[in-house]
Order: sequence, then structure tokens, then C-alpha cells
Amino acid sequence: MSSTSSHPTPTARHKSAAPSAPTRVVINTRQVDRAAPLTQHLQAAGLSVVEIPMLTLQPRPTTDADMALMRQWFAGDYQALVIVSPTAAAAGLAVWQALARERHAQHSETNGDNQNDESQKTTERQNLSAPSHLIAVGEATAAVLNEAKIKAASYHVLQPRVANNEGMLAMPEIDSLQAGDKLLVWRGLGGRRLLVNTLQARGVHIDSIAWYERIMPHEAYRQYNQWLQQFSTAASVPSPLSSEAVPAAPSTAQHPKPIPKQSKPVVIISSATAFEHWRQVISQGKRQATDETSAEDTVKQPLADSTGADGLPKLKLSDFAYVVLGERLANMVADEQLSYWRVEDLAPATILAAISA
Repeated sequence: MSSTSSHPTPTARHKSAAPSAPTRVVINTRQVDRAAPLTQHLQAAGLSVVEIPMLTLQPRPTTDADMALMRQWFAGDYQALVIVSPTAAAAGLAVWQALARERHAQHSETNGDNQNDESQKTTERQNLSAPSHLIAVGEATAAVLNEAKIKAASYHVLQPRVANNEGMLAMPEIDSLQAGDKLLVWRGLGGRRLLVNTLQARGVHIDSIAWYERIMPHEAYRQYNQWLQQFSTAASVPSPLSSEAVPAAPSTAQHPKPIPKQSKPVVIISSATAFEHWRQVISQGKRQATDETSAEDTVKQPLADSTGADGLPKLKLSDFAYVVLGERLANMVADEQLSYWRVEDLAPATILAAISA
């Protein structure tokens, strides 16, 4: 069961005698190219937002097996194609267009057509038709496909009402798949499995192409430690106006006071990979990723007994509250007894409403 929180309160400042509580801190871990709209929306609502991306996308080489799957899809062997992200859409679309060019060239050679380059490109785009349903998870993913489409192109991009696996399972094009049907997925390496597991249980054959993989940004440790230093410094300043501020626990404390939930920094987590990267960053702190110390062991250390050489506390997973996407992530954080809100999409308004609930 997810936990709840009070509404965020204004920042404590010494500009007047009127008391106020400290601004709620939100850590936006979304990747760089998707973080800005959320950050701006939360800042406009009066929250203090810091961007510490936990994911960056690295392209993967297209293999012969990937091309074989694309040719099977292009030949009409699949009932539907699910595209899970804008990055997957762009990568897959490029190969799709290459296959369309290849088919057009073969047709032209057979029929003796002679077109100039510009005329050939126009014809290829006009002939870009989808051999199956196209299902894009989210507006940004659909936009990549729709922007490549011209008036004469014969395909239509479908979207679930809710941009997640549960939303896709409710779509008629997915719900109607039966044993023996085939589905192709364009995705990144790893990712959520609810859609795949559910359909495979029905006997649907699922293939996927991982166009990219999610890796931890090189700057993640530095950005986190920079924020931690600022946060700890601000929290250690005693003030009657900020009684709920998180104290910088001294290393000699035997029983540090638990951080009130209403004051915990909020971390936005959109995938299991991002959560695992977040775990590594906060558990290792100043250490490098190659440190042999167990991340799991470090996480379990009490806050008071976990300080760096510079005296800064090493916070634990439980020192934060989380906004998590979907059932799988909710179960992960619930299993670790962490405070969280579950959301079904990553729209800025949805996330703000969750934090403010």
C-alpha cells in the first residue's frame, strides 16, 4: 500500500517574521532530454527541484538477428508492433525506411523505372505503409512516427489511453491477440515485463528488438554528492522556522532522529533500472563505481554510522520518499518498506498531484 503525504509548504526564509516551513525538495532522475518539462512544472508549483539523471541511453549495434525480425515484420508476419519510447521509434523507423527503399529499388529494377533522386525519395515516403498495427506508448513516441508520416502514407499510430503496460493490455488490438499470434516490440534493453508476461501466458509469440541500452550517466555520482553537500549544509543550520528540516546527523549520534516523511526529499523514479542506479549512487556516495564495497551493505548502514571523509552523511534509501511509475516499481519499493506514491503516467501534473496529495 502506498503512503500519503501532506501538501508541500513554502520555503523557510528570513525575509519576514512570519514563520514558514522549508520547501519540499524533489530529485528529478529522468534523463536529460525528458527532464525539463517536469522540473519546470514542479518549480512553478513552489517546489525545489534538482536534476540528477539516473539514465542515459546508449545505442546498440543492429545485429543480423534484429534485421531478420524487421524483415519478418515488414513482410507482414506480426499482428502488431509496440514501440515503447521515442528513441526506439527513431531507431526502428530508420530501419523501416531503409527496408522500404530496398523494396522500392527492387521494384524499380524489375519494372525498368527511371526516377531522379528527389522523385525516388518522395515515392519511397509515399509508399511507407505499416504491415501491422502500430502502437506507441505515449505522446512523444507517437510524435516521432507521426512526424515521419506524410499525407499519402498509409499507416495510423495507435496509443493506449494510459501510457503504460496496463493501458496497452486494455487496447482492443492487444486484447484480441490469441495463441499463435505474433507481436514485435521495439524497446531498450531491459524494461518492464508485464505486457510480455501476460501475452506469453496466452500463447502469443513475442519478439523484441533492443535498439539501445540504459546506462548510468558518468556525472551521477558528482551531481548527487554536490546536492548532498548543499542539502546537508542547509539542514544543519538550526532555525525555529524549519523544525522539520533534515538534520545532518553527527557521526557520534547513537540513535539519530528519523526524518519526518513530510520532510523527506522526493525522488522521481520511472524505471527499475533508474531505481537500481539510484541505489548505487546513494550507497556508494564518494566512492567510485569500481569500489569493491557492497552497495547493499552500505545501504543497510545506519545514517549516523555512515559518514564520508568530509563529514557528510551518507543517506539511505529510506531517507527519501519516492514517486514511482506503475505496479512493478510500486512493489519494489513496498518490499523495501519505503515511502512512496504510485502514478500511472509521468505527466508533470500527475506527479505534482501525487506529491501534493
